Amino acid sequence: MPTLSFRVTGRVQHVWFRGWTQMTAHSLGLTGWVRNMPDGSVEGCAQAADDARGHEALKRFQDLLRQGPPSALVCDVLVQRVDRAEAYNGFQVRM
Repeated sequence: MPTLSFRVTGRVQHVWFRGWTQMTAHSLGLTGWVRNMPDGSVEGCAQAADDARGHEALKRFQDLLRQGPPSALVCDVLVQRVDRAEAYNGFQVRM
């Protein structure tokens, strides 16, 4: 299953970024997780079905991460494809 690891920097904590990410991923049919990091960034993983629709959903997700919710100010988004044989169940906000 195609899986992306991501880290978003900027004003991305205390602006509903994790909840927005979860909602966005859910609307695109993605699974995975997101969490705040001690350095002020947000990181996570997103996974899609291994078909054209899933690949397109991951591309759209990356584009949307660069925008973030209205109250965020995204400076940078680092994305990396990762190997993951196991599927995630839903999309969770982690603490």
